Formats: sequence, structure tokens, C-alpha cells
Amino acid sequence: MLRHRLQASLLVVACLSSRASAQQPAASTAYPLDPLTTAEHWVIYDVIRTSGKMDTTTRYASVLLREPPKAEVLAWQPGKPMRREATVTLTREGGKTIEAVVDIQGKKLLSWKEVPGVQANWTTTDWEKVKELLLADKRFRDALAKRGFTDMNTLRCGGGPPSYFDTPEQRGRRIAIADCSDRHAVYQSDGRPIEGLYAVVDLSAGKVLRVVDTGPVAVPTGPVDIDQEALGAPGLAPSALSVSQPNGPSFALKGTEVSWQHWRFRFRVDPRVGLVVNNVRYDDGGTLRSILYEGSLSEIFVPYMDPDEDWYTRTFLDAGEYSHWGLAKPLRENVDCPSNAVYFNSVLADDKGIPQRRNRLACLFEQLPGSVAWRHGDGDYTIEGRVARNLVVRTTATIGNYDYIFDWVFQQDGSIRILVGATGILEVKGVNAPAVAMDGGARGDAVAADRYGRFVAPNTIGVNHDHFLSFRLDLDVDGTNNSLESDRLVTQRLAATSPRRSLWVVEPRIARTERDGMLDARADTPAVWRIINPGVKGPLGYPTSVEIRAGHSAMSLLTKDDWPQIRAGFSDHELWVTPYSPDERYAAGDFPTLSNGPQGLPTWTKANRGVENTDIVVWYTMGFHHVPRSEDWPVMPTMWHEVEIRPYDFFARNPTLDLPQTP
Repeated sequence: MLRHRLQASLLVVACLSSRASAQQPAASTAYPLDPLTTAEHWVIYDVIRTSGKMDTTTRYASVLLREPPKAEVLAWQPGKPMRREATVTLTREGGKTIEAVVDIQGKKLLSWKEVPGVQANWTTTDWEKVKELLLADKRFRDALAKRGFTDMNTLRCGGGPPSYFDTPEQRGRRIAIADCSDRHAVYQSDGRPIEGLYAVVDLSAGKVLRVVDTGPVAVPTGPVDIDQEALGAPGLAPSALSVSQPNGPSFALKGTEVSWQHWRFRFRVDPRVGLVVNNVRYDDGGTLRSILYEGSLSEIFVPYMDPDEDWYTRTFLDAGEYSHWGLAKPLRENVDCPSNAVYFNSVLADDKGIPQRRNRLACLFEQLPGSVAWRHGDGDYTIEGRVARNLVVRTTATIGNYDYIFDWVFQQDGSIRILVGATGILEVKGVNAPAVAMDGGARGDAVAADRYGRFVAPNTIGVNHDHFLSFRLDLDVDGTNNSLESDRLVTQRLAATSPRRSLWVVEPRIARTERDGMLDARADTPAVWRIINPGVKGPLGYPTSVEIRAGHSAMSLLTKDDWPQIRAGFSDHELWVTPYSPDERYAAGDFPTLSNGPQGLPTWTKANRGVENTDIVVWYTMGFHHVPRSEDWPVMPTMWHEVEIRPYDFFARNPTLDLPQTP
């Protein structure tokens, strides 16, 4: 599949770096949720290697920090002992999946168990084996030769797991659907798909099950490269604009803890979900008030909308299926992050369990957003106001052809904005039609070449698709006992004696069970979603709370009985709430690769557990539909989407009143 012809460059977890690229001393662990260090990875490797349970076919699919119980973390004090464990997922010949737990401090194996009926995430070994089997198959090579491709060196080939469709071909097998693109004379072969030819590969048996050749399709030949040599001289030459902090940043770093103005928090980079933010507190007059115990991405669901087999199977669960290489990718200085950024490095185990160091996987910087924190102009034109400043933690992810930019933005007003910028290269389909032929009227009964997408270049269709990103938000608003309140705005008719006929009022509703917490934003039934602490009252007597302010809320249009939707059922709702459970971390389940049924949120919430006045986790689904356009080619302008965590009756007054007149 073009989108997931990932290179075997292995990427990574988290550890502090410097603003430039200076060599970093060995990291040490100072907090229970700190990332796994290089030394800890070697302990994990040695424990597994000497366990006597490995064989020559066993490969590491992932090595992740196994977080201590939440109560332990909240009670932990600096200098005290801490639990350090790792969850190791391994694959073995025949598609077997093994899950092991290693006690790092005790240097011992706590558990080793085969997990039946599941598939581990895709690995480098899988990727290389698919390509090897594909190009060794005479049927496939003959089909390539029929199209004029005899030099395998100029092809990029590979494949990943398709969605599950409960066919005999799929059951119990580690299946890939594989194809090729032409990289002759170009760098970006995503724009050169060899359409009409693909293969179904069984990695469990080590063979190509079938080769599908629906006939040659014209390979697009238009410009696809986006490097400076290909683009030529810039057409614009604006005057110089620089970001400078000659006295250094105004945030402070102590290990993985960040202190900036009133904010205190920690973060790490996790191989599976990227940036993880922990222990977020706000210094309110000398009292550190808790807001968020942990927040992170949980899963990404990207289904494509084309009925051909090589396309309808493309319904990716990116974090769970393709995180072996590490979701976060290296940042380019002065492009991905501004010149005042501080960078952070990371460590990840490869498929042999060997730790690999990667630099600049996260950056931290202050930002002048060009916005006003507050202002007011009196009638005599006297204006009072303050300029806003933000603190941004940024990571990026390149998953095949798509790129995401993840920003956690800490604002001076006590809000946290989670922004996702979507960019990268469209996944495109080659077609024989050079461009759409329209007479300005109806298409009739014929299926047009662009029925399932839009032309973005000659012979090139950008296929329609969706993006659904689930964020796991373990909010602790002034403590762990919280509730979800939905304040519905309801129209009220006034008495006939009033000249005014109607207005709206707020009708609050507390979610008592998980089913009550399945919410969707609708323009015709507006509501304010708040996480409240019923046991802590604000200065005016209301429970302290934070609002979940939805920014983008497109929901899936797939039918409930469609296999991709069954596998990614978290996209059924924009908001979910569950009681805290340490084992419930991934919205589509622990093992979504080739999964054959609902996992994660739809499964957990069937119990309809109580969620009132207890430790709860909120799951927010950020969704957007993408109908491609010509301006998205050959690389997409970044389009931003967001959700905001906003204080609500949390402070006695506007918390930005103490800002200086100059930012």
C-alpha cells in the first residue's frame, strides 16, 4: 500500500535534549512516568534474552513503559523508591503474539504469555518479508513486466495489514496487501502508483496467496517532487522575520518537569502514541491545583472511500498498527520548530530489542500568537489590554504519506489547546482518464473516474477519506473524584404577556453511567460539556470544572455493520467517558492489527459502569472528512484542527489580570 511503504528507519521514546544539537549525557529516571532510558532498555533486552523463551523467529513489536498504578504515582515523593516496569510485545513465526512484563529494577521477568487470537503491530521484519515474497513471485514479476517494469531497483514495493473482513483467506493469518510504485527519476513515488496490480501475502505461511491484475493503468507522470531543486527558485521574497529570546526561555526544566508562569507539568514521547503529558497543575496563589493526570493521543483511524479491493481494505489504525517505528518523527530546526525551541531526544527498541537513539522528537518553545489576552476600550478611546503568550510542546508524525503536527498549547488563561495540523502527501490512485470529462450536467448512470475522489493532477485521483483521532484525557479537576456534566441549551417560550416570545436556558445533566457519557456535538442541540468536581466549590459556590470545548467533530459516515467501523467503533461518538482503569489505554484496543471485532471503547462501555463522582477518563474523538482538491497537490497545505480544555468556575476571576503590559 502506497501510504504505508515505510522505511526501516526506527524511531523513538523521550529524554531531554538541548536547544541546539549538543551531545546529551545519559538520562536518569527521576519520576515514575519518565520515559524508558537507554540503560533500562538494555536491562529489558538482557532479561528477555536470558529467559530461555526466545527462539530465532521471535521479534520485538514494541517495548513500552508499563505505568505504575495511579495511586502510587500520586503518592510518590522525590527520592522515594518507584516501580519501573516495561510491557514487551513480541511476535513469533506463524503469527503468534506474546506479551511479557519485565521488572526493570529487579531485573527479572514478571510474566510471559501468548495472547491468542490477536496480531501484534507491524514490524520491520514484516515489512521486509512482504517485499521479499512479493518480488520473488513470478506471477507478480510477470505482471510488472507486462507494464514495462523489469528493473526492481526503481520500484518501491511493500504492504501492510488490511482491514479485517472475516473471509477464510484472513482468518488466523498475518495478512498483507502489497503493491508497488515507480520511483524512477523521482523522490516522491507516492505520486507514481502502479495501479491495477496488487497481491495478498500470507506472512504466517510465508507465501503470496494470490496476485490480482485488473489490467494496466496509466502511471501518472506529472511533477511530484517537493524539494527545492524540483520547485525552483522561491516566488516570494519577504523581508526577514526572526524569533529571538536573547536571555533564554522563561520556562524552567528540572528533569522532565516543566515550569512556566503558573503551569507545572511533565511530558514524555511514547513509541505508540507520541507525546504524553502528565501531572498538569496550575499554581493558583501558591496552591498547585491538579487539572490533568495524563493526556495523549490514543488512536488514529483513516478509512478510504473507494470500492476496489486494493482500496476498500485501506482503513488504517495508525497508532496501533504502525507504531513499531515510533509515532513521533524527528523535527527539523527552524522549520518544524522556531529558532527559540528546546529539543528533546528519545530511545526506542528495534525489532531485535536493541535500543536506538533518535534526536529531536519533541520541542518546547514560547510563542507570541499575535492575539490579545484581553482588552477594553472606554468611550474616550482609552484602551487597556494585554498581549498573550503561549507555551507549546510539539511533536510530528509521518505515517506513510501523511504528516501530522501535534501541539499541546498551554495558555496564560489556564486553558490547554490540543491542535493537530494535517499535511504531507495525499494517497492517490492512478486512473486511465487524464482528467474529469464534464459537460456541466449530470453524470448519468456511468461511474465517473472521480466518483470516489477528485483529480489533483492528470491521471491522478486523490481518494476521499476520513481522519478520526481519539485523545485519552485522564482529567483530575482539583482531585480524582470528577463527573461529566452536559449543560444543554434549551429554548424556553415566554408568557403570552411578554413582547419577547423566546429565549434559551441551561439545563444541566450529570452522566451517571458510561452510556450517559456518549455525547455528540450538534448544532441543533447545543450543549456545554464540563468535567466537574462536585466536592470542591469555586469562589461563587459552583463546582470547579473544566470545559471540553469541541473544535472539530465530524463523525463517521460508515454503517455500523461495516467491518472497519466495527474495528474503530470509537468514532461512533465525539465524547466518551469511562471509569479510570490502568488497562484501558487504547480506544481501538491493545491489538487492533487485523482485529476481527470490536475492541476498546465499544467493548469496555458495554458494562455501562458508573462514572459519577469518581475517577474518570474522557475520550475525545477529533474527526474530519477530506475531499481532496487540486491545491492539496503535490503536498498539502497544513490544515489545523483542535479541542480545548478550558477552566470553568475554576478561578475567582480572569487569571490573566496579572500579565505585564509588555509580553
